[in-house]
Amino acid sequence: MGSLVQYVVTLIAAASTVSALGGLQNIFFEESKGQDLLPLYANHQVATLFLDQQDWPGVIRAGLDLSDDFKKVTGYSLPVVNFTSNICSSVHGQIDTAIIVGTIGNSSIIDGLISSKQLNVSEIEGKWESYISKVIQNPAPCIQSALVIAGSDKRGSIFGIYDVSEQIGVSPWYWFADVVPPERNQIYVSKSIVKTQGEPSVKYRGLFLNDEQPSLAGWVQAKYPEGLYNSYFVHEFYVNLFELLLRMRANFLWPAMWASMFGVDDPKNQYWADYYGIVMSTSHTEPLMRATNEWTTFGNGSWDYSTNKDNIIEFWREGIIRSKPYDNMWTTGMRGFGDTPITGGVEVSLLEDVIKTQRELLGEYFNETNVTNIPQVWCLYKEVQAYYQEGMSVPDDITLLWVDDNWGNVRRLPVSNETSRAGGAGMYYHFDYVGDPRDFKWINTISLEKTWEQMHLTYEREADRIWVVNVGDLKPLEVPIEYFFSLAYDMDTWGQINTVMNWTVAWAEREFGAYYNDVEEIADILDLYGFYASRKKYESLNTTTYHLYNYNEAVTILEQWSNLTDRAWAVYNKLPQKVQPSFFEYILHPVVAGYTVYDIQISAGKNHLYAEQRRNQANSLAQYVQQRFQDDFNWKKEYDALLDGKWIHMMDQTHLGYDYWQQPMRNTMPPVAFVQSAEDALAGSLGLTVEQSRGAVPGDDQYNAVAYSNNTLVLPVLDPYTPSRYIEIFNRGIYDISFNATAENDYVTITPSTGAISATNNSIWNSVFLEVTVDWDKAPDGYNIDFIDISSNSSYGFFGEPSVHLPINKTSAPSNFSGFIESAQLISIEAGHFTNNISTNDTYYVEIDRYGRTLSGVTLFPVNADSQQASDDSSHLEYNFYSFTAPQYGANVTVYTSPSLNVNPYRPLKYAIAVDNEEPQIVQIVVDPTDPTAMPAGWETAADDGVWIHNTTHILDGGEHVLKLWALEPAVVFQKVVVDFGGVVESFLGPPETYHQD
Repeated sequence: MGSLVQYVVTLIAAASTVSALGGLQNIFFEESKGQDLLPLYANHQVATLFLDQQDWPGVIRAGLDLSDDFKKVTGYSLPVVNFTSNICSSVHGQIDTAIIVGTIGNSSIIDGLISSKQLNVSEIEGKWESYISKVIQNPAPCIQSALVIAGSDKRGSIFGIYDVSEQIGVSPWYWFADVVPPERNQIYVSKSIVKTQGEPSVKYRGLFLNDEQPSLAGWVQAKYPEGLYNSYFVHEFYVNLFELLLRMRANFLWPAMWASMFGVDDPKNQYWADYYGIVMSTSHTEPLMRATNEWTTFGNGSWDYSTNKDNIIEFWREGIIRSKPYDNMWTTGMRGFGDTPITGGVEVSLLEDVIKTQRELLGEYFNETNVTNIPQVWCLYKEVQAYYQEGMSVPDDITLLWVDDNWGNVRRLPVSNETSRAGGAGMYYHFDYVGDPRDFKWINTISLEKTWEQMHLTYEREADRIWVVNVGDLKPLEVPIEYFFSLAYDMDTWGQINTVMNWTVAWAEREFGAYYNDVEEIADILDLYGFYASRKKYESLNTTTYHLYNYNEAVTILEQWSNLTDRAWAVYNKLPQKVQPSFFEYILHPVVAGYTVYDIQISAGKNHLYAEQRRNQANSLAQYVQQRFQDDFNWKKEYDALLDGKWIHMMDQTHLGYDYWQQPMRNTMPPVAFVQSAEDALAGSLGLTVEQSRGAVPGDDQYNAVAYSNNTLVLPVLDPYTPSRYIEIFNRGIYDISFNATAENDYVTITPSTGAISATNNSIWNSVFLEVTVDWDKAPDGYNIDFIDISSNSSYGFFGEPSVHLPINKTSAPSNFSGFIESAQLISIEAGHFTNNISTNDTYYVEIDRYGRTLSGVTLFPVNADSQQASDDSSHLEYNFYSFTAPQYGANVTVYTSPSLNVNPYRPLKYAIAVDNEEPQIVQIVVDPTDPTAMPAGWETAADDGVWIHNTTHILDGGEHVLKLWALEPAVVFQKVVVDFGGVVESFLGPPETYHQD
């Protein structure tokens, strides 16, 4: 089973081949025996950088970045020589050490080295975005030694340049996340290591700036000059983004579109994109390089192709003319205005005509190019997928851009002959979303493990032409963005099973390793944050999401966030002051912000509960919620003030007080309640409740469990496989109280058994928890009830002294049994804690650590395996369990699976389940609707809660059993299994895992 230790061991084993995130390491910082190294910087001397003026402008520009990057880490820039055909004519005298960068076919020195056999480029020549990095002796008469970086094309050269930048310690996020590069006293390149970087795993890798109001738009407006049409998304902003993309080895962009028009707000925007080397495109709702807002600004008539075809065609024509000189991916198709369907139904013939017309326009203006060679994409977003599924004919050379459900669950992937299409397939994925069932666009709520699982599935199913991810405001999603691009660039390294922590440790080493030794701690905090935050989007969280009294769920969740916050602060406080801003932006801010929101919601929920129980604590808790609400605002202001306001407005997004899917116009604190503190309760100042009860005694309460007494509560059953139960004593009046708890039988122990609670102590913690345990050696066999009396100095008004009933069930499984044992009439099992993992027919189950909501996920590999059969001869999981209860109508077994969708509509997701030798029951997880434009029934809940939940019934006797699970399709991911004999109570995450006997 996965663990941080295992991940770190794996990382150490791979350390010799992976440096930072960019592949093979050939840059070093100290000399060591056995290494033949060339100094690029030593004794205050730096190499000279040679760039061919005939090369691509973007290559020369990136080379100048490399010169500046050396200054960032050494204090010295690389001297730059821009040569033409004769490299030595540009220098005087002999150069000892050089860096030579050039593109095959665009650089005379590179082409000369190839001709002279000093540089073998056979592995990259003619390839996409590939490069070789190699030390060559005497590459020119005036150069003794040089690190030569040869790119197969312009971005190959650029990526080779930025690989050196990253290896010497300059993060792609040095500007956007204020990462401080380390100081280097020496920089060497290995003379013996030849770094050959082949084609990226995914051809086009990009992001979509979307949902950018209010945060990103507010920041841009504060920081950049106004362009045309009241937009501030001008080239001064975009060039920073272009550089960031290239440093992360990305190459593709859908620009901001809510209140901007990339092509006209600043006429320089697309020029600079092409200059830098970024392929521009437009979103799923913006055909042929024209922004949605351009129609409202320049369009003529309605956006209705069936009634206004001529004007729409002319609109598209102008977009082609404007964008033709540049490197573009042309979005085809059409949607209705404002991100809506084009019509009320599935308009296959209309869309076929739209695409036919668009291709004719492209052919007209690219008259020397076959239209099939012009990069085109059709995004099957939302209802558009239905057009294709209903048989719409799409030219073979157009890339089909499949999509997720906006919540990170891929809807569809290529099947059968779709994988052989000339245009291939891609994926439009979401880290941010505006729409049903709820917006999520404040800060990072992304699980890297889930991203890995879904994108690995996407890649293996051959959707590898374009990957584009919706990132909202950009800034709050730095880490998942780079992880997404790392996968897209190098699936061979980062796409392997359980490499998320490897990547996270490598990322932490690059960003903070020079200033903090324990990068595993940083990586673990970061990964745990994604695990916690992805359970429920902040915008969907409410006061009762996590249960307040069943399984101690809400308290446990809040403790996890509190502990994580303490760990983040501990790291932050040990970092040098100059490094703290980047750690704040990456980790400390989201961790503290997340904890604050969880604390607000859970504490407000506890306030409601405490008010129902008439506790004095309700009032102090209401005040606490108000303080935490202010903390939320103050923490936002900390972000605004960071680095003299560099990122002001970037946290303007509202996130508290959602009433429906759309963002609230102002943050609103959850309602709180106060009790009247000037009077005593009718039943006196003493109050008590018990585990798994909403009620309180003494006195009348609709939630008290025993109908014949308003002074009695019943604890959940206690058995040898449950450590203890608890009673909580509190004050709900105006008098100080003291109490004494006494069990009827001496085998029951109550700790503490006495105590006192002030009536005037305003602490939210002003209650006492009594732990109830049993000495099982003394307890009688079978089922019994112990009676616990709670006496006090309090008056009870017209009510009597409260008491608690403790059901006790002394049962035991055989000592030689190994497996899960029934406790409190249920068995809860984490999917990763299987007894047997049986692999047959070249399929096997793997555990994905920290996947899902509680521990991990277990899924079938390989992900392109055939459909499976439910038999003992097929790969399956087995869980041994021992039961004591035999319900007359059977036990209910609940299986929690990931919220995945039917990526192959002809092979819907299913699992099979059986206990012992019974006939397996087949459960279809997702039932696609007959309406192709609709989502499956229950999808909103599954997406929002992060899980599908399905139940089966099984007739069981008491004793040993084996529960068997089969994933009948590879994309099924098991998270948890719960066997309910009548003891399961309501919760969000399901019952915590029960006792396992080894």
